[in-house]
Amino acid sequence: MPVNILFIGDIVGAPGRQAVSRELHRLIDRYRIDLVIANGENAAGGFGITEEKARELYSLGIDVLTSGNHVWDKKESYPYIRREERLVRPANYPPETIGRGSTIVRTAGGISVGILNLEGRVFMNSLDCPFRTADREIVQLKEQASIIFVDFHAEATSEKVALGWYLDGKVSAVVGTHTHVQTADERILPGGTAYMTDAGMTGSFDSVIGVKKELAVERFTSQMPVRFEVAKKDIRLNGVVLGIDEMSGSALSVERISLTCS
Repeated sequence: MPVNILFIGDIVGAPGRQAVSRELHRLIDRYRIDLVIANGENAAGGFGITEEKARELYSLGIDVLTSGNHVWDKKESYPYIRREERLVRPANYPPETIGRGSTIVRTAGGISVGILNLEGRVFMNSLDCPFRTADREIVQLKEQASIIFVDFHAEATSEKVALGWYLDGKVSAVVGTHTHVQTADERILPGGTAYMTDAGMTGSFDSVIGVKKELAVERFTSQMPVRFEVAKKDIRLNGVVLGIDEMSGSALSVERISLTCS
């Protein structure tokens, strides 16, 4: 039997958490999921994450939370980010940055899985090279795990695709986040690495990437500051299910998930 991993795309606010509450255990049963990973950087009010919301997501069945550039939006969460081993931030931030860029977790069956979080640089922050950071982190993770999952939080599809090819054969999967728009390019690359440009969003689709659509339109048309609010209608869960060979760490299957929850 392969090791089955469910990755849930960016959880946005209360609607996203509601989708997880409604659908996660059905997905776990249907796909015989061994490990659940989710990007939770927008889980608290649509911007950032707090200890309370992280604990809520863990209680629903999520094992590990990845993040991205919005993980810093709630300053009160900094002590939690510093100490929580199940929450990772992009590894290519400076060494002085709080938190960890990767972690090792065990499935209920005792199989070690490495999770690595990286952030892109195109149209985003000026960070260390995600490619070279990946090389360094993977060496360390492989000392403890043959299965390695990478959440690449990036804006540009070209950068995501490039990292997928760069890491082909080095990791089990490279799945993108950040745009909140699910792509239909899931595949297994020649070296055995599962790839998908963006896992999508878990939250309201009656929106502009999770934000009330009228507020986003106002921002674009007026070019004035507008306080964004999380939309609440047409809730969906986006993600991907991966089947990974326990011994080699190579991907055996990849399936895109998009469920309507309301």
